[in-house]
Amino acid sequence: MGNESSSTGTEDYHPGRRFYTMYHGTTMETAQNIKHEGFRPSSDGMLGPGVYVSRSFDKAARYPLTDRHKDLAILKLRVRVGKVKKIDYQGHPLQKSWHQNGYDCAWVPPNCGMVPSGLEEDCSVQESIHFVCYFQRISLIFSTMGNKSSTSNKKTHPGRRFYTMYHGTTMETAQKIKREGFRPSSDGMLGPGVYVSRSFKKATRYPLTDRHKDLAILKLRVRVGKVKKIDYQGHPLQKSWHQNGYDCAWVPPNCGMVPSGLEEDCVYDPTRIEVLEIIAR
Repeated sequence: MGNESSSTGTEDYHPGRRFYTMYHGTTMETAQNIKHEGFRPSSDGMLGPGVYVSRSFDKAARYPLTDRHKDLAILKLRVRVGKVKKIDYQGHPLQKSWHQNGYDCAWVPPNCGMVPSGLEEDCSVQESIHFVCYFQRISLIFSTMGNKSSTSNKKTHPGRRFYTMYHGTTMETAQKIKREGFRPSSDGMLGPGVYVSRSFKKATRYPLTDRHKDLAILKLRVRVGKVKKIDYQGHPLQKSWHQNGYDCAWVPPNCGMVPSGLEEDCVYDPTRIEVLEIIAR
C-alpha cells in the first residue's frame, strides 16, 4: 500500500508534501489556550498518546464531545506530518505503538471501519503542529423546541438569527465578492438567490467549473430572517418562498434533494450576508 519509507508512507499522503491543513474542534477557551501555549497531547486514545486532528472540517465540528453548551471553536492547523503510518483496522499491530516504531503521525483513512462517521483521523506529535487560525462557532441551545418562531423549522433555532455559512468559488471571485458583495443567481434548485451552506464540506465541492484556478472558501455571517424548509422535490414553495414572505430557504441534510446529502441554503437578499474571511484552498 505505498512506500512506507517515504516522508508520508500512505496512499493519500503524498511524498514530498510534508505539510497539511488540518482541524481540531474544542471550546473557544481551550482554543485560545492552545494558541498561546500549544497543544497538550492526549495520554491515550484510539491511536494512543498524541494530538488528535483531522483533515476533515466536518469531523472537527463534531468535537468536543462534552462542554457543547459553551462557545465552541475549530482550530485550523498546519501540520508537518513527517513519516506517517496508516492504521486501517482495529487491532493493527502498531495501532498504539507507531511512534515507538519511528513514525511521526498515525493516519486512519476514511471509510475503513475504525471511525463510526467514516471520516478520516490523524494523531500527531505536538511539535509537528502549528496554529494558523480559529473559526468561532456559536453553541446550539435547544430551549424552545416546538415553538414556531421566525424560522418555521426545527433546525433553525428561535433567537438565533445569525449563522456561519460557507460558499465555494475561485479566489478571484471571492476577492471580488468581498469588495462588492454577492450577485444572486438568477435561478437554481431553490430559485433566485445566493446559494450557501453551513457545511464547509459542501462548499468545497464548488465551483463546479474553473477548478484549475486558485480556489477559495468564503466564510460568511448570514442573517437568516424568516426561513422556509424545503425538504422534497416539487415542494409548492420550492422556488416561490420569497414571494410568500420568507428571507431564506433551507434544504435539510439527507432529505433526498441534494445527492451528497449535505444541507443547502438560499438567501434572497445578498445584504443579509457578511464576508468574514477568505480561506485559500
